[in-house]
Amino acid sequence: MPRKSTPLTDAKIRNAAPKDAPYKLTDGGGLYLWVSKDGSKLWRLDYAINEKRKTLSFGRYPEFGLAAARAKREEAREMIASGIDPAEKRKEEKQEISKAKAAAENSAAGLPVAGTFEAVAWEWFEAKISTKSESHRSRAAAYLKNDLIPYLGKVPIAEIKAPALLECLRRIAERKNNKGAPVTETANRVREQMGQLWRYAIATGQAERDIAADLRGALQPHTQKNYAHIDDPKLLGQLMRDIDGYRGAPVTLAALKVLPMVFVRPGELRQARWADIHFESKEWRYHSSKTDIDHIVPLAEQVIAILRQLEPLTGAGEYVFGVRSGHRPMSEATINQALKTLGYGGDVIQPHGFRHTAATMLAEMGWDENTIDRQLSHLAQGVKGVYQKAKYIEDRRKMMQAWADRLDQLKQGAEIIPFRSAS
Repeated sequence: MPRKSTPLTDAKIRNAAPKDAPYKLTDGGGLYLWVSKDGSKLWRLDYAINEKRKTLSFGRYPEFGLAAARAKREEAREMIASGIDPAEKRKEEKQEISKAKAAAENSAAGLPVAGTFEAVAWEWFEAKISTKSESHRSRAAAYLKNDLIPYLGKVPIAEIKAPALLECLRRIAERKNNKGAPVTETANRVREQMGQLWRYAIATGQAERDIAADLRGALQPHTQKNYAHIDDPKLLGQLMRDIDGYRGAPVTLAALKVLPMVFVRPGELRQARWADIHFESKEWRYHSSKTDIDHIVPLAEQVIAILRQLEPLTGAGEYVFGVRSGHRPMSEATINQALKTLGYGGDVIQPHGFRHTAATMLAEMGWDENTIDRQLSHLAQGVKGVYQKAKYIEDRRKMMQAWADRLDQLKQGAEIIPFRSAS
């Protein structure tokens, strides 16, 4: 039968003198006073939970008296009886105090509180969006600043529920564009970005599930409309002649000439860098932020000639079609405005429409659909996507030269469509 401890008294505790080795004075129920070699006296409690032996410290005597130590012992025993580990409970309380202190300091400094939507959103932005194109960054930042942070910013991201995010997305969807139509495309795009943000929060241990995934189908779907483009070879030939007659800035003229021949996304053309242009191999290699893949654009002889002429103007800078000697890319509206100056409004042709024009006419010329799709940098799914970068590259070289030649023929007034040779 275990020996029963004699309860401690204040006198016994006061008179406990240090010895050559530390020792303890027991009070019962696992509570004891630990007397160190230097004479310091600390309250401790030995207990067992989930078949594990643990020790909990209460405080130093005399600052923490006998009655207070016994009260703490009873409190701990009640927790243990309820299946709560007192040591883990204290750890959680310390963490909450630390978080509250950090939150107060951040608030005083005008900074977002860690773990809140605002803090995680900017953390995600820096990690995943800051390397994207300027237009991509500015749009994502605007969505956060204007549409999300004002409503969700101070809420811990782990506590945000799907209906709260849906309310923000519906506010976006209710806005009208300059034609009076709802901006459903924007709302759906922001929902996709929020999926990326929540998945980042999960990966970094700041959330447990992707609530944006719960909102699939909750918004009115966006009906994709094709960009205005030209299907008539005669009209395309006239446009190419009009481009040759453009009297604006030389850099803009070069962009107008090159875009139809490479039919990349307009933003990718604006962001083209001299470092990515390889004259020897006649290639433009870059990473597409739209599809997040590396892309190769074989450059026809006509494009090489234009770039050689442009090099003295912007070659000292970073951007091929840049301003300030190539140190900054041309603005988003430059090419569109130049087309309008030539008399081609957005209802006739848009910069993005050159992709559709090329795809349609190349198919009519007999080029393989896969070759065209790879050159358009459409994202292939599954195993096919692994070989996206250089797939069909030799066929693409021939196709890009054939397309540039075809544009020259149309510009000169040719009416017969040259089909690709079966050889």
